[in-house]
Amino acid sequence: MLQEEEDLSLTIAHIVQKLKGSRLYSQLERQAWVSLQKPEIKLESLKEDIKEFFKISGWEKKLQNAVYSELTVFPLPRHPAAPPEHLKEPLVYMRKAQGSWEKRILKSLNSMCTELSIPLARKRPVVEQKELLNKWNEMGTDEPDLSLFRPVYAPKDFLEVLINLRNPNYENGDHLNIKTHLGLIQVPLKVKYISELKEFFVELSLNTGQLGIDDATQVPPELFENEHVRLGQKVLAEQDSAAAQQYIRQGSPTALRAELWALILNVSNQPEDLLYYEQLKSNVIQHDLLVDSLIYKDVKLTASNDDYYFVFEDYLYQVLLCFSRDTSVLGHFAYNSASPPKSYIRGKLGMEDYAVFYPPNGVIPFHGFSMYVAPLCFLYHEPSKLYQIFREMYVRFFFRLHSISSHPSGIVSLCLLFETLLQTHLPQLFYHLREIGAQPLRISFKWMVRAFSGYLATDQLLLLWDRILGYNSLEILAVLAAAVFAFRAVNLMEVTSLAAAEAVLADLSTLKVMPLLQIFLFATVT
Repeated sequence: MLQEEEDLSLTIAHIVQKLKGSRLYSQLERQAWVSLQKPEIKLESLKEDIKEFFKISGWEKKLQNAVYSELTVFPLPRHPAAPPEHLKEPLVYMRKAQGSWEKRILKSLNSMCTELSIPLARKRPVVEQKELLNKWNEMGTDEPDLSLFRPVYAPKDFLEVLINLRNPNYENGDHLNIKTHLGLIQVPLKVKYISELKEFFVELSLNTGQLGIDDATQVPPELFENEHVRLGQKVLAEQDSAAAQQYIRQGSPTALRAELWALILNVSNQPEDLLYYEQLKSNVIQHDLLVDSLIYKDVKLTASNDDYYFVFEDYLYQVLLCFSRDTSVLGHFAYNSASPPKSYIRGKLGMEDYAVFYPPNGVIPFHGFSMYVAPLCFLYHEPSKLYQIFREMYVRFFFRLHSISSHPSGIVSLCLLFETLLQTHLPQLFYHLREIGAQPLRISFKWMVRAFSGYLATDQLLLLWDRILGYNSLEILAVLAAAVFAFRAVNLMEVTSLAAAEAVLADLSTLKVMPLLQIFLFATVT
């Protein structure tokens, strides 16, 4: 009991400290001063009257949403004696592996820099600045020569690193658990059993209405869909983030999705936010970074060739170029196992006083990175709002898909969960694919690392991302990956090679996400 109270005190202290540095705090302070001019505020009941004023004026709800947002994003408080790196990642071997991986990425970036004789950053000449400003809304028409540039790494490179990950406390002969784990991931992490997943995703059960199922069958809309829409409108009217997060577990109506996601992510797009976005844009105009070419290359290789997303090419450049300059993103490294790369002023290598983070946001884009943004373009057409939504999605969820950690939503845990589900509940299929050299993870990894963006039809992807936001977890990606294998099990049992297995699973664009998840979790698996 004493420990719980101590943890609660630490959590409260952390949230208060975070909010004191926020724009909301100064707004609340200003509103409190304004309220003092009102005749209904009495000196003898000052505290209660101001609290009542905040409640009536809607500021109390904004404060609640901000607190809820902090609780959702930030990890539980650690023991006061624990070093700061434990907040980033409690397991030493995971931190070391992440550090080694970062060195490889930086080596790749620096070698490209040297080979092409291109600086990491340079100030654009005035003429070039004007040109970029004039074509800001049509950057997709630009065709720079990117033939010499290559992605710093691709998901398959990252997978090889995860496959070689080992806990040094385990001898080679030790098993991960009672049953030998036959998959590629050989680290002992706790992942949920199917019974725990059923309990966690209880709102996805067969007897609960779901958008993605009940609106696509012969069920009359008045039995579920119409009522669900009415409830969604009520949630939006209340402007309650926690209620929105609970509501969206059953899926979001298309017309309400953009507002609901913004409410859950606590994005309001105030004039100050627009100004901040314009400052980031100004930084892009003034300075050219090497990572800009990596962003251009990635968009050209991925989204520009996608039937759903090629029309959003200009938006992708705008959002990703601004994202690379956003130093506020550095804040998420407090709870990310990764660390932002550093660059030094020429001639001052190793001198911390002359070190800067590079890129300014600390995130080096990899092959497929732009696909985190592309689906959001269907929901948000105003660049600054689109940008804020993506940034929040990244610092809450997407960063976990390309960093090595023991977090339940981290990519290592997702891979282990996927393999465990297949090995436990589809053992014949798992063993067959393993025997022919087609380890399932080699096929599904690219789906999970991109959160299925670019693989599912967009309407199905947005239904999936509804549930990521609703459950504040990426574990559903591993469950869906296993469900896809279960759905195609009959065909996969007939293949005799990795190439044939990949061919069976090459096209996921016709799949319906919610029926697959429901059947896998609640119908066929025991």
